[in-house]
Amino acid sequence: MISAHDLTLKAGSRLLLDKLNWQAEPGQSWCVIGRNGAGKTTLLRTLAGLCPPSAGQLVLHGRALDQWPLPALARQRAFMAQARNDAFGYRVIETVLAARHPYASTRYWEDDIDHRHCVAALQAMQVDELADRDIRTLSGGERQRVAIAAVLAQDTPLILLDEPANALDVGHQMSVMRLLARLCREQAKTVVMIGHDVNLAQHAASHVLLLKGDGRWTAGSVAEVLQAPLLSQYLGHPIEAIRHGSRHIFVPQEASP
Repeated sequence: MISAHDLTLKAGSRLLLDKLNWQAEPGQSWCVIGRNGAGKTTLLRTLAGLCPPSAGQLVLHGRALDQWPLPALARQRAFMAQARNDAFGYRVIETVLAARHPYASTRYWEDDIDHRHCVAALQAMQVDELADRDIRTLSGGERQRVAIAAVLAQDTPLILLDEPANALDVGHQMSVMRLLARLCREQAKTVVMIGHDVNLAQHAASHVLLLKGDGRWTAGSVAEVLQAPLLSQYLGHPIEAIRHGSRHIFVPQEASP
């Protein structure tokens, strides 16, 4: 699906990621975890083709990412940013329909297929009853679910999400994670998402990419990477793993007084 070859990312003179060699395959769900400022969003934007790497190369379906024409790239990957600014009073359905633009280059209006994709996406995110609402009147959690619905409506093999659980209550966090896992399992989608909740990542991710923020990185399956010593090192705080049934719960240790 998508692979990185000696990928290097910098923020000014600061090295964020050094020579990342990594690939995400169809059916895999990757969670990118790291401290604030570790380069997670920069990496996701680079994977989306929105900013160039400092060095190295990204390859999508065997073709260099920077060689993809933008309309074709938009049919291969969907990107949800962490923050949005709704300046105009579009209806929810119109906001989601905008995600179908890559498929409507030869026509002015959306067709029945576009509408079916959008309605199905709104239903999957349990916001179909908001379809006629002004997007600016929604709560933060409702707006987040509409944003995810737009990504789903774009119907791409690669889905890139910057903190999809942000602003969601626990119930909707779990439903989104289950949905993403099902898309990977049943439709062979590839998901790369940023998250801060290590425990939540276990529900949706098959693989984890840890970023240290100084160039170092670790990638592997959930079982390989979600280990308390490794998380403690990368997150900069002692993490303890507590066994609970068939899985571990990761909790930060209390700081010494």
